[in-house]
Amino acid sequence: MHSAITVTPAQLPDLLLHVAVARPVFLWGAPGIGKSSLVRDFAASLGLECVTLVGTQLAAEDLIGVPELHDGRSRFAPPESIARDEPYCLFLDELNSSSPEVQKAFYSLILDRRIGAYELPAGSIVIGAGNRTSDNALARPMASALVNRLIHVHLRASWADWSAWAGDAGIHHWVTGYLTERPDHLWSAPPKVEEAFSTPRSWHMLSDALRSYGDDISEETLGLLAAGTLSPAHATAFGGYVKIVRHRYGLDAIVRGDAGWPSRPDDRDLLYFLAEAFRARLIKDLPAGKTHASANLRQFAHRAKAMLVELAELSLECGRLVIAPDPDGNPVLPAWFLVEVSRDLPRLVAARA
Repeated sequence: MHSAITVTPAQLPDLLLHVAVARPVFLWGAPGIGKSSLVRDFAASLGLECVTLVGTQLAAEDLIGVPELHDGRSRFAPPESIARDEPYCLFLDELNSSSPEVQKAFYSLILDRRIGAYELPAGSIVIGAGNRTSDNALARPMASALVNRLIHVHLRASWADWSAWAGDAGIHHWVTGYLTERPDHLWSAPPKVEEAFSTPRSWHMLSDALRSYGDDISEETLGLLAAGTLSPAHATAFGGYVKIVRHRYGLDAIVRGDAGWPSRPDDRDLLYFLAEAFRARLIKDLPAGKTHASANLRQFAHRAKAMLVELAELSLECGRLVIAPDPDGNPVLPAWFLVEVSRDLPRLVAARA
């Protein structure tokens, strides 16, 4: 299930406060963006215990309970985890990953707030969460009868929200520093193959590992940890960023002409990161029209072309990265600059084809 209308983690608590207290809510979102922790934090803010049932770990009888005799008649005794006397938050995690039988067992619990003779205490709330089938996660199509019993909310990752949280959560300064420069790397779509990919959760894991090692971690170990938690391109760029932080090597020095592009074979990650930073600088600083460019900007554009020549001599791949279009094939740099590049740097433009 997808929706063009989404909420950020910061917007979610207020929405749940008005909606979840009235009707059961299902929270959709990609893996690793914090759905489970947000629900637990919301329950805690209401003073409710959060009881989590994981759909992939349940059988139907785990919800319905087992039959017992009472005054000569049998009835189902709901499990202790659900049958409570005080109001609580029932969190149905990975609900849409559960089997059809388990999903059916949830029907009355979600809509009528009861299982057999047991009814949830007044003041209890029911929240479900799950990934979408397009996320390459273990998710099953949700039956229409279950879909219609829930209010659906779609969550998206937000750098602003995550950054505010990271300041109090003790996230490693290399992680926050890198994502401040590349907030678009906070989250990436799950890949079609089995490999690590970047999410708020994976950045948190990398931060924990870095804190365990300390800032004197070797480049080899740093590369291993980054590759094991982040999307491959993000892992490479993060390694380059850490080199910059450690060695005070920055793009500004190259723009001024005080330093050149790193040329050692083992500095490829650094070169890649600097090329991405250079691309971001051009996108940010170059005006849409050359006639509106100040003298300083025209000088910067002239210097940028010289830097592209130097970069392409070291790596055509990195040179192509700087002037590449967006994923939809649309140019991201001003047309006048690209025309000048195609005139002055035909080898670089030919390499893009």
